[in-house]
Amino acid sequence: MAIAQGELDAADRDAYDALDLAARLGGDLVVPLALDCLAIAAAQSGNHLMAARLFGAADAARQHMCFVRFKILDEGDETTIAVLRDALGTNEFETAWAEGAALSIPEAIAYAQRGRGERKRASSGWASLTRAELGVVKLVSEGLGNKEVAARLFVSPRTVQAHLTHIYTKLGLTSRVQLAQEAARRG
Repeated sequence: MAIAQGELDAADRDAYDALDLAARLGGDLVVPLALDCLAIAAAQSGNHLMAARLFGAADAARQHMCFVRFKILDEGDETTIAVLRDALGTNEFETAWAEGAALSIPEAIAYAQRGRGERKRASSGWASLTRAELGVVKLVSEGLGNKEVAARLFVSPRTVQAHLTHIYTKLGLTSRVQLAQEAARRG
């Protein structure tokens, strides 16, 4: 759901949590979905090789389990895969896909987890804010409370508060007033 709402960081975190759980409990059914989610996040962050490998690993895991990809996901995945093929070129894309497909499920999980630390986003400052966090900043700067922000973003007030907590930490702020002032300065 988070990936459908454009909240790639939340989707990324959820996918890693799912892989961690699958690795500990042997619950492989979630693995292809988690790998697909991580592939999309890797593609969005410009890590095309990793994305192609993860898509290949997800496809192989589905085949191994005789598991069919949800049709609703086909169009988005196919679009992302086409972008990857264009970015990498057919040969490099197919090589990366084959490398991912050759991984066993435990190897695919381990490969995905190695990529967990690879972030291009800064850890603090305005550049560290996610798209969802920037949306919260914009609405808070307009004077909206958590309930109003939540309604506009179709999330819970609790999610808004969690975003605000992350925003305050990343920007070194302690209040809504400071946040609104900094946002106004930033323009």
